[in-house]
Amino acid sequence: MKKIVFALLRYSGLPVFFREVIQRNKISVLVFHDIDPETAERSFAYLSKHYNFISLDEMITAIQKKDPGKIPKKAMVVTFDDGHVKNHDLLPVLKKYQVPVTIFLCSGIVDTGKHFWFLEKMDKKTLRHLKRIPNEDRISLLQARGFHSEEEHHDVQALSLNQIAEMTPWASMQSHTVSHPILSNCKDGESKWEITESKIALEKKLKNPINAIAYPNGNFTKREINFAKEAGYLCGLTVNPGFNSIQSDPFKLRRLDPNDTQNINELIVKSSGIQSLLRLF
Repeated sequence: MKKIVFALLRYSGLPVFFREVIQRNKISVLVFHDIDPETAERSFAYLSKHYNFISLDEMITAIQKKDPGKIPKKAMVVTFDDGHVKNHDLLPVLKKYQVPVTIFLCSGIVDTGKHFWFLEKMDKKTLRHLKRIPNEDRISLLQARGFHSEEEHHDVQALSLNQIAEMTPWASMQSHTVSHPILSNCKDGESKWEITESKIALEKKLKNPINAIAYPNGNFTKREINFAKEAGYLCGLTVNPGFNSIQSDPFKLRRLDPNDTQNINELIVKSSGIQSLLRLF
């Protein structure tokens, strides 16, 4: 049913209207996570024809200077959350379509054999529950299920430093906290440490400035914004749907989520912002 709806929306002409009218003078930011090369090829082949890719740094500079002249029409920023190891497989596609992506890394997981807690085998109901409860309860429940955040595994889930170095000319590596907690469920000290330590650790590992943070799961409060500012970040990215402009609050940047779809119709609809604004599926 979803495939039919997205096909109907695509060919209704609405994506073209949104792109040429609403998105024309806005900055659209997409968030991916762990797409395969084939999906990336289809996605970026389409997006490169209809949008103008810019880097997150270019967007932040324009916001800081309030200079619309630095932003092309139908500007689009592409981001990836978490730093999944298979992001490295996308490098040929990024080069082919000249996509300056930003990848948000968890400093405590990158270049290790540690696993992401949200990739543990569990049903959706359990995952939703873990995202709603206090952070210490989440950790306790995961440990009861046999997940230990410091355990090293042979099947690596996060990018290595060598892979990051190879991607660096095409990808800006930024912060996604240390361990990907739900920040709004953390105590003050936990939240501040996750935000601050991630920046410190990544700058030490990567030898590059870390000036952006993507709030894990998109959850944040004024507290997290204050911690991010105190730590020296220049911006924070949410998963709140919508578009951005040079007037946007740099610590509440909106993103459109194609949900790593392999369906080109769904990508076209979601990248135009229709799905987010109409709250479909």
